[in-house]
Amino acid sequence: MKELLNNATEILLLLFLIITFLQSGIDKVVDWKGNLSWLKGHFAKTPFKNSVPFLLSTILLIEIAAGVLCSIGLIFIFVKEDSSIAFIGANLSCIALLMLLFGQRVAKDYEGAKTIAVYFIPAIFLVFLLQH
Repeated sequence: MKELLNNATEILLLLFLIITFLQSGIDKVVDWKGNLSWLKGHFAKTPFKNSVPFLLSTILLIEIAAGVLCSIGLIFIFVKEDSSIAFIGANLSCIALLMLLFGQRVAKDYEGAKTIAVYFIPAIFLVFLLQH
């Protein structure tokens, strides 16, 4: 209970990132063909047009890793009072979001880029909170 009281903001932000990235990763696995098809169209007029399967695989791995590291980090906060794994997960979450933001900007999907910026704010705030 002490960890919950002392780390409420960090715990809530970790839960936010866990939900965000595990759900996104699972969605990419469950609907791989649908995601791939949509993204091929989305990036058809960009330099990424021939790299979509590779890039989708890359972002899938990073999102799953971010979600898993945030989950492990959350457990470590409670069990070991150690936030180092959570810090790595939060940083990886930011990297994933920056990759997604870059893709949206290249595709000139400025509304999509704004949405990613909204996710980036709590993620970077968590990095700030977890820095020692």
